Amino acid sequence: MKQYQFTFQDDKTLEKELRKLRQWVKSSLCSNVMIQFFTEIVDQSRVEHVCETIGRMMPDALYAGCSTNGNIVSGEFSSGSIVVVCTMFEYPSTKVELLQYPMTQDTQDSVAEKLAGEVEKRPWVKAVEMLVTIRGMSMTTLCDGLVRVRPEVQIFGGGAFCEVLGNTDACVFSKTGGYTENGVVFILFGGDDFHAESSYVTGWKPLGSFMDVTMAEGCDLKELNHRPAYETYYKYLHIRDDEYFFNNTLEFPFFYRQNGIDIMRAPVSSNLDGSLTMTSDIREGVQVRLAYGDPWTILDSVWKEGNRFLKFAPECIFVFSCAARRTFWGNSEVGKETEPYQMIAPTSGFYTSGEFLRTNGHVNQHNVTQVIAAMREGEAKENSAVEFHKAERDIEGKVSMINRLATFITATTEELQEANRKLRELAVTDGMTGVGNKTAYLEKIDSLNKAIGMGTASFTVFMFDLNRLKEINDEYGHECGDLAIADTAAMLKTVFGKDNLYRIGGDEFIAIMDAMQQTDIERYFQDFDKAMASNIHADKPYKELLSVSKGAAVFRPGEDKEYREVFGRADQAMYQEKATYYTKHDRRKHRT
Repeated sequence: MKQYQFTFQDDKTLEKELRKLRQWVKSSLCSNVMIQFFTEIVDQSRVEHVCETIGRMMPDALYAGCSTNGNIVSGEFSSGSIVVVCTMFEYPSTKVELLQYPMTQDTQDSVAEKLAGEVEKRPWVKAVEMLVTIRGMSMTTLCDGLVRVRPEVQIFGGGAFCEVLGNTDACVFSKTGGYTENGVVFILFGGDDFHAESSYVTGWKPLGSFMDVTMAEGCDLKELNHRPAYETYYKYLHIRDDEYFFNNTLEFPFFYRQNGIDIMRAPVSSNLDGSLTMTSDIREGVQVRLAYGDPWTILDSVWKEGNRFLKFAPECIFVFSCAARRTFWGNSEVGKETEPYQMIAPTSGFYTSGEFLRTNGHVNQHNVTQVIAAMREGEAKENSAVEFHKAERDIEGKVSMINRLATFITATTEELQEANRKLRELAVTDGMTGVGNKTAYLEKIDSLNKAIGMGTASFTVFMFDLNRLKEINDEYGHECGDLAIADTAAMLKTVFGKDNLYRIGGDEFIAIMDAMQQTDIERYFQDFDKAMASNIHADKPYKELLSVSKGAAVFRPGEDKEYREVFGRADQAMYQEKATYYTKHDRRKHRT
């Protein structure tokens, strides 16, 4: 596998470089020639002219490409508006094919299904590169649908863009399907001697506290912590909802977990209702944090991945890097995070409106991320460089300040979160017994009522009340009475679990568990009776007096309209047992 890359500004330069390329191909043994070209300018006539020129001068070559927010040539940011990357495959077993489909929001799933079917017909396929026009669409349906593609096939690529951030103009094109502003191109690579490796780099660091996505609909993020999502950007970063909103938020994406990996998601726009339109769906219930780019962390991540790819020994590397990263670094420094790959193999790529990578079986759409795909033919060639390291940079002073500030914010945030956790725990924990207090109990009741209203409720209530507590207090003192309550709570925790228990009165406890059969309830009661009869009370003066009355009830779907009905049955069962107890122990015949 060999690669030839060049930038051009005019037809004369293009034809000159293509003649060189044609001569190179003629003088070499090539099984396939794949030409990709990327343009910052969305101009159909210009793109079609370049396609015609390539087709005329190299009729046997495949070609495809897309519009971009900037291009990468030889590991560096290209100052030219159009670049050409020609990859020549040398092994006869290597195969390359093109597929192109029109695509809208409604046809994403059918496109994914078509690709999966075509890959299934081609057992030789090992990797698929995807070039797609996003144009403000949510790509979740496409990404979810690509799970149908054989699990061992790698999928990577980028969203087409243009030179102006915030502009939705974009296009993809290929020898197979021509020029389109609403479509996707798939480049299929494979064969017995073809090998691919892919990965991703973020380097952005999460800052501040977690926020709950409390309302979202598709790609519209409506509320965070029950407040309009836009307020997060204004409150913490003073980013206004103006013509610069898109550019300003690119450096501060949201950071969260999806499909087992870290994902960053940047907003496309802010809406009148305070919601944010994202590039992909974001689900209610996930926790997000704002993130900020730290140059040292970014470069460390890049060099770490570089060393991993060094062991793979690729013959060429493609980089699909978010336009936000170009904005973050600026044109003069953005090459710092792509140059290391050029030290391994010829490196090319472009700046995207979104990056795609299959990880752990799932195709995820990334933002503010660098997706790297490496390829080679044949076995890995021995590399003389075992490892390379990041060099000192002239931005050290700036990096040091940002790095330290980010570390400070992260550390203080974690301290505040831990303090809030402890305060929260104190607020809902009974000091004497360590189980949930009345506040925690009322919160649990509220959640049960909501579940009943939604038709999803399923629970069992256990109630407990100490017998003869007044006698213990009168005979041995209130300190012993408190100890008896604490001992009872300890036994309850061993059987029912601390997180399920609440102390709702002086000597009254409630446990709320999942729904269960009567035989399970009886088993829990038997386990509790055994625990109470254990030696924990052997040295206590109140051992012979202490006992506990118990009752339980299970929620009946369709019959019980509110929690009080279930709790009432459990309470009645408990006091029936208490009445039976005091019938046998006439020293006290009234309720405690």
